[in-house]
Amino acid sequence: MKMIYVLNGPNLNLLGKRQPEIYGHETLEDVDHLCQSVAGDSHAIRLLQSNWEGQIVDWIHEARDSACGIVINPGALTHTSVAILDALNAFDGPVIEVHISQVHKREAFRHHSYVSMRADGVIAGLGLEGYAAAVRRVVTLTSD
Repeated sequence: MKMIYVLNGPNLNLLGKRQPEIYGHETLEDVDHLCQSVAGDSHAIRLLQSNWEGQIVDWIHEARDSACGIVINPGALTHTSVAILDALNAFDGPVIEVHISQVHKREAFRHHSYVSMRADGVIAGLGLEGYAAAVRRVVTLTSD
């Protein structure tokens, strides 16, 4: 079974508790269930979250040998992490960047994404449905 890594950056462990007016009331566990249901029987989901940039880089390195694609919501690291960009550039499969909120309607610093320089697609502002769309796209791109 093919594996899709769903990587989440800083503060996403607080989904459902942190700024629900922006991020909603659903939790990271809800994200996991949604992604699992979309992946179906053809792909497995490995959902991971860290507040540490280096841990996310390590998981991207790990994905090189074990995943067919990556869905990534890097949180605030989107706007700052060249290290995550470099790690993603070393990954051969599809990468889909996800943001729960519509980042372009928010502060100007959120309009720039290092991750977008590598991403094969970017989804913003669809809430948790953005994860479903991203997983669906990776499944489409990696199915035989």
